[in-house]
Amino acid sequence: ELMASLQSRLQVLWEEQELVLLEVRECARWGEELEVMVRDLCKPNEFERYMMFIGDLEKVVNLLLCLSSRLARVQNALSRMDGSTEPEEKQSLNERHKLLSRQREDAKDLKDNLDRRERVVSGILAKYLTEEQLQDYQHFVQVKTSLLIEQKDLEEQIKFFEEQLENLKQSIP
Repeated sequence: ELMASLQSRLQVLWEEQELVLLEVRECARWGEELEVMVRDLCKPNEFERYMMFIGDLEKVVNLLLCLSSRLARVQNALSRMDGSTEPEEKQSLNERHKLLSRQREDAKDLKDNLDRRERVVSGILAKYLTEEQLQDYQHFVQVKTSLLIEQKDLEEQIKFFEEQLENLKQSIP
C-alpha cells in the first residue's frame, strides 16, 4: 500500500513537472519575443545589458536554489546525528555546513546585485517601451523566476519520493 501510494504521488509530480515544462517553453518563447523587441528598440550596449541581465537571472536563481537545497540536506544530516555518529563525519558535515552557508551568503549578494541591475535595465527599457510593454517585461521576469523555483521544487520532491520508493523496495525481502 505504501509503495502504491508513493508511486501514485510520483505520478502526480511527474504530471505537474510536464505542465511546468510546458510553461517554461512558453515563457522562453515570450522571452524571445521580448528580446527581438528590445533589440529593435534599444541601442546595442543597452540591448547587451538586457541580455546579460536575463542570462544572469537564471544562473543566480538556480545557484541560490541549488545551494539552499544542498544546505537543507546537510542540516537534515546534522539533525539526525546522535552519540553513535563518528567524530570525522560530524566534523565533515559541520565543515560542509559552514562552506555552504558562506556560499549561499555570497549567492545572496549576487542576487542583490542582480536586483540592482534589474532596476537599471527597467530604467533603460522605460525610455523605449510603453507602460504596458514595460509591465509585460516585469511580469516576464517574475514568471521566469517563479518557474525556475517551481521546477527546482518539483525536481527535489520527485528525487525525495524516488529515494523513498527505492529504500522501501530494498527493505522488502
